Amino acid sequence: MPAEISLFLCLSDNYGVLLHDPDSGATASIDAPEAAPVEAALKANGWTLTDILVTHHHADHTDGIPALKTKHKCRVVAPQEVAAKYDFVDEIVREGDKVKVGQLTGNVIDTPGHTAGHISYWFHDDALAFVGDTLFSIGCGRVIEGTPEMMWTSLCKLRDLPADTEIYCGHEYTAANIKFALTIEPGNPVLSARDAEVRRELQEKRPTIPTTIGDEKLANPFLRADLPEVAANVGMAGAPAAKVFAEIRQRKNNFR
Repeated sequence: MPAEISLFLCLSDNYGVLLHDPDSGATASIDAPEAAPVEAALKANGWTLTDILVTHHHADHTDGIPALKTKHKCRVVAPQEVAAKYDFVDEIVREGDKVKVGQLTGNVIDTPGHTAGHISYWFHDDALAFVGDTLFSIGCGRVIEGTPEMMWTSLCKLRDLPADTEIYCGHEYTAANIKFALTIEPGNPVLSARDAEVRRELQEKRPTIPTTIGDEKLANPFLRADLPEVAANVGMAGAPAAKVFAEIRQRKNNFR
């Protein structure tokens, strides 16, 4: 049976995600911004928490883990950067490793840039990717611990996933991201259509994720930095893609 997903808000704008294997009954929380919403989602679905898959060390992705682990005795899987900071990690993973949630199998992808050791989890058979704060709907994370070149490489890895891969990211930022993206590609019809769609979703109090890799490739300026028209739009025609990406990211940092 295919994987099941439960998506819910945590904190002010974080997303919590549960990944459930209906065959085995195993359930993983992707990160854990806070414990109470995870507990509520488990209860609503009648699921038991068996695993927590962590993408990076920031507190708004990890603060709920101690309480959940204490209650559920669940396994915590994380990159080295998390294990170096917290004592709740049971299994350290890196690129090339595989993670099992019941009968579901995920591939670990190193996606540094936002943090130095950020990872993402790609469940190929179910066309799902959990990307933390590396890639957002029509956006990407701030480059905090890495370099723009590092972040661009990470984004290209995710961009190379199959077009139908559904992306679950860490935050509800889509409307703000579109507002900025339209300053980079004001003539992009796919972006304009996404703007209208997101306005409807938010008005109806629906989440704007998941998105897909295919949709992001057509509208997310951070995945399009190697296109000549995007480079030209930011006055960097002919520049290396990583430099164009860095310019777009800096503009987003300063955008209000």
